[in-house]
Amino acid sequence: MIMLKGIPSILPPDLLKIMMEMGHGDEIVISDGNFPAANFAQRLIRCDGRNVPELLDSILKFFPLDPYVDAPVALMQVVPGDSVETPIWDVYKKIINIHEPKYNKIENIERFAFYERAKKAYAVIATGEKALYANIIIKKGVVIE
Repeated sequence: MIMLKGIPSILPPDLLKIMMEMGHGDEIVISDGNFPAANFAQRLIRCDGRNVPELLDSILKFFPLDPYVDAPVALMQVVPGDSVETPIWDVYKKIINIHEPKYNKIENIERFAFYERAKKAYAVIATGEKALYANIIIKKGVVIE
């Protein structure tokens, strides 16, 4: 439990520390329950009882998206031939638009390219998200106050 004002209790202390350590251009993966997070993570944060949208919303309250890239957000695209629906992506778009109405472009990345990018990410957050293709990468921007 975080005992500070204004910080959502959903954000564990190790995640707050990681977000503070990250610099401009560093990426963090918020992964669904099927993602091989422990296999790919340089730094692993476990949030097994949480889902991706609630974490994304809480993180973006403090985490600026990078305005200097074409797309500061990346999703794992559905494998061709897989008939999976991805309504969770619409939820992500709404959350991102609330926090970053200007720098909110999203790109879709082929599954194995997503895995390679995840290996280079600063950290991976493993969630208990049950939706398929719910993995998301966000790139940190600069804090301007």
